[in-house]
Amino acid sequence: MNGAALLETLTAGLPSLRGRLTAEAPLKDYTWFRVGGPAEVLYSPADEADLAYFMKELPAGIPITVIGLGSNLLVRDGGIEGVVIRLGRGFGDIKIEEGSRLRAGTAVPDVKVARAAADAGIAGLTFYRGIPGGIGGALRMNGGAHGTETCEVLVEARAVDRQGNVHVLPVADFHYAYRHCGAPGDLIFTEALFQGRPGDPAKILAEMDEIAAYREEVQPIKSRTGGSTFKNPPGNKSWQLIDAAGCRGLKIGDAKVSELHCNFLINEGNATAADIETLGETVRARVKETSGVELEWEIKRLGNP
Repeated sequence: MNGAALLETLTAGLPSLRGRLTAEAPLKDYTWFRVGGPAEVLYSPADEADLAYFMKELPAGIPITVIGLGSNLLVRDGGIEGVVIRLGRGFGDIKIEEGSRLRAGTAVPDVKVARAAADAGIAGLTFYRGIPGGIGGALRMNGGAHGTETCEVLVEARAVDRQGNVHVLPVADFHYAYRHCGAPGDLIFTEALFQGRPGDPAKILAEMDEIAAYREEVQPIKSRTGGSTFKNPPGNKSWQLIDAAGCRGLKIGDAKVSELHCNFLINEGNATAADIETLGETVRARVKETSGVELEWEIKRLGNP
């Protein structure tokens, strides 16, 4: 089934849908690498109720892929079959609650959560200033930076399953580990509740400024990149292993290992997803050859070659 045919099927079968469906939507527009093929159909839900309706009525044989803000994502050049779901404005609210708690929709960028917490005098969420992407991705990857991880501040999260049921999961149900979430893969997170602690807004903002300055100094944040490419192996740092393997500045086409921070791959202009993935696999092979360590991808790679 091509995008137009799938769109026609979905439109006919979902008469009460309020969200937007787009056939053959170019996903490169939604990833920080700015590469990748199209979604057969892209769905942008209006809100959680719209998403639940869509999931309940969607035929079981149609595959679903969920993407966030695209910061740690590589979409392959052949695109993604079925429906790609991307949460937007209907999942962008932030609410401050009693007891130094903050509730945020999963389409909210991490940096906005950090800023809202600072403005409200809530300490403990400053680390989100150093994580690209959105809250949905942080939940799914146990996003962390500067010594703190999502599992340490999350209270609970709302999610919709493949049958359209809404769940509220306490943090224990996520079974978190380093860059790992053990919650069922078919859940689409819609909202998260975080627990901070009372703090002085000026001090929190100063800490955020330090984090921002550090990132700009040591990471290629102004380039087309996907953030940290590989997870840190136990007892090692990926960038040190990559550097020791002689991969700093290595290029394939317009894909390049950053010379500023060699656990970042960058698109210097016209790289394809294949260029970037091949470069990453070349780095993995050289690190394995020189150190015996097998690097594990942190960037999510989706779609067909």
